[in-house]
Amino acid sequence: MSQYQTVCEQLQHAPKTWLVTGVAGFIGSNLLETLLKLNQKVVGLDNFATGHKYNLDEVQNLVSAEQWANFKFYEGDIRNLEDCKKTCANVDYVLHQAALGSVPRSIADPITTNAANITGFLNMLVAARDANVSSFTYAASSSTYGDHPALPKVEENIGNPLSPYAVTKYVNELYADVFARTYGFKAIGLRYFNVFGKRQDPNGAYAAVIPKWTAAMIMGGDVFINGDGETSRDFCFIENTVQANILAATTQNDEAKNQVYNVAVGDRTTLNDLFNAIKAALNENVVTYTKEPVYRDFRAGDVRHSQADISKISNSLGYEGQYNVLQGIGEAMPWYVNQIQSSD
Repeated sequence: MSQYQTVCEQLQHAPKTWLVTGVAGFIGSNLLETLLKLNQKVVGLDNFATGHKYNLDEVQNLVSAEQWANFKFYEGDIRNLEDCKKTCANVDYVLHQAALGSVPRSIADPITTNAANITGFLNMLVAARDANVSSFTYAASSSTYGDHPALPKVEENIGNPLSPYAVTKYVNELYADVFARTYGFKAIGLRYFNVFGKRQDPNGAYAAVIPKWTAAMIMGGDVFINGDGETSRDFCFIENTVQANILAATTQNDEAKNQVYNVAVGDRTTLNDLFNAIKAALNENVVTYTKEPVYRDFRAGDVRHSQADISKISNSLGYEGQYNVLQGIGEAMPWYVNQIQSSD
């Protein structure tokens, strides 16, 4: 039995109370679904800036009435300290996912990104510390590696940030470290690498590549590739990310705390290969796409290649990247096809 399976069994026998910030978002709603299915009590906080009520509605339809009754939702904003304090009260574990993602968004509007990702993060740290929660796990980012050229990416070696978003995520790590040194409040940061899966929004200017391309293919539109298509990423299926959060929150290993960990598969896929993988998965779901991709200029702030070393999180937390990119796309594709065709 894996460490993750063991932890899930323990949680079912001794339920805890969890706070998930950004609970109506892509990652937050998947965490909510898993935790409720494990019969946990969950407090959720979201201001619907990038999250959606329909994500919560979908989770409600996937769990029992008894499980849904264990969820308490607050509409609020992490930029408001009182909202953070209210939701941290009587909570065992905090999973802090709320943030404004997207490199291009941060370049277009660095002030709003800073307010959510730095002020909001500091508010959550203070509220969680004052509430004396058992653990605080937060969404860090692979963007922190910046221009450091080495592959695979190892947690200790980072370069210069290439966007305001990357700056905010690095500042989160600095604040977490200072809180450990100053107050003895130890947090765990999870550097996500290109997370994808169900409930990831395909719409809007800042949509991630997999849902955006998938939606375009289903609708028969054009797929745009920034650069020559040989840019590569370590795409991480949502179930891997959920596993990492639960393992981080529940670890009893004190040496594993006040650390940051890569959350990924430890592989990399070029955009050209990704295009072909999505096309093949759609074909298996009876959707045929015949167009070739449209290549355009490289995007400002983008890193050329990204691949994680996951040995640290595997050794310290017992993490296993259960799904590779092809398995994840195969798992997610029926959901995308159903969602996009039904909304057409």
